[in-house]
Amino acid sequence: MTRTEARDSIFRIIFREAFFPGEGMEGQTDGYLAQLGEEPETFLPGMKHEIEEKDEAYIRTKVDAILEKTEELDGRLESASRDWKMNRVGKAELAILRVAAYEILFDEDIPGKVAINEALELTKKYCDEKAVPFVNGVLNKLLSGEEGSEEAMPQ
Repeated sequence: MTRTEARDSIFRIIFREAFFPGEGMEGQTDGYLAQLGEEPETFLPGMKHEIEEKDEAYIRTKVDAILEKTEELDGRLESASRDWKMNRVGKAELAILRVAAYEILFDEDIPGKVAINEALELTKKYCDEKAVPFVNGVLNKLLSGEEGSEEAMPQ
């Protein structure tokens, strides 16, 4: 499984959190990974490799870490989004922002620009095209450390 495929799966699981908050998330993760293992091409079209145990572990670890830091991530994202409250952002966009923000702020293995590029690809795939500049602006502001700065402009 490629890193991009894993990130897509992480996004899909985090997206489910909007509909199954809290305690139901472990079951959502288990269900998603079971379906992905049984029908990889149907469940994640274009998937080039079968899911392995190490892929499942990576996805679970990343999902758990993002969910654990959701409140902090949302606060940082709100600060970087110029007065947009996270509850006003579309559920898909919010899930993408949370995954990328986690990677930018806490995952030293993923360069910030890579996290942004991958987030933009997910946004193009799952969201309205008008969401791309918003996601790009918020994440670039977060990456540059200019969140909350009035004069900071998205790139």
